[in-house]
Amino acid sequence: MTNGQRNHHSRGVRLVAAVTSLLAFSASLPSPVVAGTSNSLMDISADGKLLACSNRDSGTVTIVDLASHTKLHEVAVGTKPEGVTFLGDGHRFAVAVYGDDCIVCLDGDSGEAFGRCDVFDEPYGIVSDPSGKRLYVTLDYPGQLLTIDVASLQVTQTFQGNNFLRGIALSPSEGRAYLAEYYTSKVLAVDLAKGIVADEWTGSSTDNLARQLVLSPRRAKVYVPHMRSRVTAIHGEGSIFPYLSVIDTPVGEDLRRKRIPLDSFASSRITSNPWEVAVTPDGRGLYVVFAGTDDMFACEILDDDYREIAARKLIEVGANPRAVRVAPNGETVYVYNALGFNVVGYDTAKLVPIANIQVTDNPLGDQVLQGKKLFYSALQPMVGRRWISCSSCHPDGDPDGRTWHNPEGLRNTQSFAGMAWTHPIHWSADRDEVQDFEHTIRGSLMQGRGLIRGAVRESLGEPNAGLSETLDALAAYSNSHKFPLSPYAKDGLSDAAKRGREVFFAEATQCATCHSGPFFCDSQPRAASQIVRHDVGTGEDDPSEKMGPAYDTPTLLGVYRTAPYLHHGKAATLEDVLTASNHSGRHGKTSHLTSQQIADLVDFLKALPYEDPEPSAKAAGLTKVER
Repeated sequence: MTNGQRNHHSRGVRLVAAVTSLLAFSASLPSPVVAGTSNSLMDISADGKLLACSNRDSGTVTIVDLASHTKLHEVAVGTKPEGVTFLGDGHRFAVAVYGDDCIVCLDGDSGEAFGRCDVFDEPYGIVSDPSGKRLYVTLDYPGQLLTIDVASLQVTQTFQGNNFLRGIALSPSEGRAYLAEYYTSKVLAVDLAKGIVADEWTGSSTDNLARQLVLSPRRAKVYVPHMRSRVTAIHGEGSIFPYLSVIDTPVGEDLRRKRIPLDSFASSRITSNPWEVAVTPDGRGLYVVFAGTDDMFACEILDDDYREIAARKLIEVGANPRAVRVAPNGETVYVYNALGFNVVGYDTAKLVPIANIQVTDNPLGDQVLQGKKLFYSALQPMVGRRWISCSSCHPDGDPDGRTWHNPEGLRNTQSFAGMAWTHPIHWSADRDEVQDFEHTIRGSLMQGRGLIRGAVRESLGEPNAGLSETLDALAAYSNSHKFPLSPYAKDGLSDAAKRGREVFFAEATQCATCHSGPFFCDSQPRAASQIVRHDVGTGEDDPSEKMGPAYDTPTLLGVYRTAPYLHHGKAATLEDVLTASNHSGRHGKTSHLTSQQIADLVDFLKALPYEDPEPSAKAAGLTKVER
């Protein structure tokens, strides 16, 4: 062989090796990002002609014509719709109706619904396979991934993960669904054929509130917007941080998960409460919206496996942005402002607005809308340093799954559901009205200017209600949350729950002594001198406690989904509350119960509420706080 032949042969070998290597690498990449492959509150059809967005407060879905940027249809679908996805390459789409526990399918051209599939509880993320024949849905509670056959609208496969799954991104080429755990931001890769976890990426113990994730269309990357909740910090600038985690999916990568802090990403501009992220079809650009500071980062994706993204521009968008999507041609990025009730389109080259579509009317009323905007705001007059808002720990009035190291001691975050009926507020019952949180707004946690002009009255003293219209609006929104019915009682109480009810109300157990009435608690709006607190022994478990050992009685309604339990969050399960955390029978007499009776009692507690408590409360003459 001549030298020329050898060189030619060598080049050929290298070329074959390079092509083989490239093909092997390409096989590991996720499929291109098209309509329906990652969850969002908004989706765009594959041909780029239609946009659909879910309007949580209105209970509707809106379809927009993107050629004219006009609203075509607004369709009522049920309580608290969340995820929406187009089916394959057509104009039919599906929406996950979180509050009504169902999937509703609609035709985008006509606006007509053509089917419904009931699910166990709280559907959140929803995506379609490329053919449009299958839907994949995450159930926030109890943490399941469902496969739904579109033709029959029947669930064909159920994968049980940990509680609280929200984000989902589909990789058809891998046969995988990537899932994000809401309260941990842990990412799971589920093998759809086998129904098993094929891989997982665990973040820091402080990672929290991951609602969504997106795959790169050209590299083996997953992008996850989430928060970091440092429960040991009590100052606004040290407790809550916005993050983007970048997941490297190939097996054997040395650094498989990187966290990018977005509060210091571009100069000193602080952002808060990241909600969703979108990647451009060519995989070169990335957008992330911040529901607390009402802005969006437009970013360039870097191929350095180190910094990962670089900021192009920070854009002020609108009130409480919760969704972002890029058009299939890559020329427009759309942002859904949940409390502006509009979708705004931006030119991706110039990053200027080119369209503004009103997708629904304000369904809340002026006062509650004003209060909700304040609740989600990380800006003045609510917050001085931009890191934190009320919703950072109480998103949509729900708990954040954390126990905070507050100045008064350990405090497990509580739900707002039914709060209007169960004042006073806080485990320590140290606030008898929402307006007392003016102290928190002005304090070291939020560092805001506040909503009252002048001095604030002491908590449990003369009312702060009536001193500020905006503060009263914040209270009106905070007191507006209601209980969903328990999924464990959809068909009525089970036999085990009925036996548990007898145990609960038995004189020997004394459970109903404090957990009484329609709301299963003895807290109700009353004068500060009449506030009732109870020492059930749990104050002894926390050496940092400053205000105990007596605490306000929490409602038991909705307790099935609010673990961990007790003021210090040290009871991981309801069984723990009744056994290991029940010191000397001071929290109900349970030591004499058999294991079967404990199990029955837990089944009863999980079934609460099995009916709407408000009619019974009104009939009993109980008082509700209206503002």
